[in-house]
Amino acid sequence: MRSNVKSKSREISTVTRFGRGRCSRPRKKRESGAAQYLYERCVGDDLEQIAAYEQEVLNAEIARQIFVMRTRAGLSQRDLAERVGTSASAICRLEDGDYEGHSLSLLKRVAAALDRRVEVRFVRAGKGRRRA
Repeated sequence: MRSNVKSKSREISTVTRFGRGRCSRPRKKRESGAAQYLYERCVGDDLEQIAAYEQEVLNAEIARQIFVMRTRAGLSQRDLAERVGTSASAICRLEDGDYEGHSLSLLKRVAAALDRRVEVRFVRAGKGRRRA
């Protein structure tokens, strides 16, 4: 499942929204009626489908953020790979929305090479963010 995700976040941030078991979150409103229709038809209330969808969105978002940070820094994949100490093909894989092998250690090395940091947060499943 491929997804183009728009986000205003500038740092790599992974948030797990759903745990195992029940999902008590309200239905998320999509940007268009067509997207909402497809989400309801293909994902619906199936917890496995919801988890798979969220994982695909997360993979696409990580890939997009790495690409945006690299291009804003004016670096090629080869340049970033040299800074990270890996191959250009490894950077290419990280920027592929279908790639599922993100390791925290490699993401931290990429972030450091781009003068960023990785942020991982744990939030309540199905509850969203707590208000202060």
